[in-house]
Amino acid sequence: TLDEQQKIVDGLTAVEKEWEEGTFVVQPDDEDIHTANERRLTELIGPLGGKLHTGRSRNDQVATDMRLWLLGEVRAVERGLKGLLRVMVERADKEKDILMPGYTHLQRGQPIRWSHLLLSHAFSFRADLERLQQLIPRISILSLGSGALAGNPFAVDREFLAQELGFNSVAENSMYGVSDRDFIVEFMMWASLAMTHVSRMAEDLIIYSTAEFGFVTLSDAYRRVLSHRVT
Repeated sequence: TLDEQQKIVDGLTAVEKEWEEGTFVVQPDDEDIHTANERRLTELIGPLGGKLHTGRSRNDQVATDMRLWLLGEVRAVERGLKGLLRVMVERADKEKDILMPGYTHLQRGQPIRWSHLLLSHAFSFRADLERLQQLIPRISILSLGSGALAGNPFAVDREFLAQELGFNSVAENSMYGVSDRDFIVEFMMWASLAMTHVSRMAEDLIIYSTAEFGFVTLSDAYRRVLSHRVT
């Protein structure tokens, strides 16, 4: 009923507040965070809390939680990459008249523009952004409704749940929906490549900010003082 629904929502809000305030107490019999939350909800609102488990399994809930969390993190990384690219393009345009030596194996090769070097990294990050966006459809798949492995007897409107939770689609095979974590591995592979590009740019900035080169001056916010030098 609507009254039961509101009581459950109010109870979950109270449980969430306890987690946020650090007052939630995990009991030895709690198997995981899901059973802990359900146990605490039942303590707060009585047997009605058991209805929270209707139409779902921990298997499909865990898979959904992981996808939902990772999707949020991917969106945050996506925003960060877009912001970085915007700044790099703006700096390249503003500083396009600055000339410098281009190096191969730390030996001077050809004269280049500073903007050319900067945009070489920007293009790598743009490719990273494109690859990241290609991951989203494979992450944004709703597992709820899959049950433990082969669905459930309740008329769960999975399309409605997907829309409410912001998923692009629903898992078309229930066993796939609850058992595969390939989306996590795929993101980790993406992250390893993206951080290689970050490392490459960082190495250039470190080298070009040394006294031997002196092409780059880092803000004091990103430097620290050692006993014999400033880095």
